[in-house]
Amino acid sequence: MTIKMGFIGFGKSATRYHLPYVLLRDNIQVKTIANLFLDEDAIAPYRAKGIGFTTDTAEMLADPEISFVTICTPPSTHYALAKQVIEAGKSVVVEKPFCDSVEHAKELFALAREHGVTVSPYQNRRFDGDYLAVKQVVEQGFLGDILEVESHIDYYRPGTTGKPGPKETGAFYGLGIHQMDRMIALFGRPDCVAYDIRNNETDISEAADNYFDVDLHYGNQLKVKVKTNYVVASDYPRFIVHGTHGSFIKYGEDQQENDLKAGIMPEAAGFGEDSPMLYGIAKYQNANGDWIEKQIKTPIGDYGRFYDAFYETLVNGAAPLVTEEQAVTAIEILEKGFAAESPSVVYLENL
Repeated sequence: MTIKMGFIGFGKSATRYHLPYVLLRDNIQVKTIANLFLDEDAIAPYRAKGIGFTTDTAEMLADPEISFVTICTPPSTHYALAKQVIEAGKSVVVEKPFCDSVEHAKELFALAREHGVTVSPYQNRRFDGDYLAVKQVVEQGFLGDILEVESHIDYYRPGTTGKPGPKETGAFYGLGIHQMDRMIALFGRPDCVAYDIRNNETDISEAADNYFDVDLHYGNQLKVKVKTNYVVASDYPRFIVHGTHGSFIKYGEDQQENDLKAGIMPEAAGFGEDSPMLYGIAKYQNANGDWIEKQIKTPIGDYGRFYDAFYETLVNGAAPLVTEEQAVTAIEILEKGFAAESPSVVYLENL
């Protein structure tokens, strides 16, 4: 069964992180893309594929053939647009961050239930190869009980966020949401969160953050650190995992984005494959007490798997990839991170 979809927004998000994957799928057809401005040169290749374009979002939402819509617009517009899509009786996928507050997140989920549709944040980085390697190692259990995890996304981009700006333009909203979602998917809702969010290049208090070091605490045993710094010149492990029986360390970012930036599309042979030089190393003690050290081949990432899961939810009633609790928890952690002075510790209550 093929279902038809639309997009709101036609910037880098849509053209790099969504369309290259959706257009490969036979069971999802992109019918219409709505954008405030239409650059005929930019849209021509997509028109050639049979995709329609409009500047009138309401016109697209009135199309009974369109089952769901993906929103790829600036974060400040997500809540209002998602609400508009749901009230039009269509399911909706929303780029990160999902919305601006827990109140709005809960409202969108309640509204979706009322209209009999599905709403989901676009958590494509659950299908990064480096994260899939960590997930595999944790779930296979040979590290024993997991005690500590570090998730890093670092860059050397000095001076990129030194000016005053809204929190949505900073590193925590842009990257932290993905890092936290992956850890919430793996370990659940934390008991408390310790925050250090700042701009480490300027004293301007209103400057968008370029640094965060946020710890998710699960009881007294497990601590998960999610960390980003825009002034890091040497590679740091993307993931460090320590358990009662061993450790796993993974260098190197997922290759999908690098390939896409180079103009290599998902249908190309070898797309997204990790270099064997960057395979993670697991060192652990087996049941005989012997120490084993081996490479773990990095699974191939595929952001299109998000849409595969969303299709299964819409068409076959499968459980959603991103649950309501996971989506709301991630937004709550973001929201509370800016509600108190940094550094700070916030205890989470039951949803």
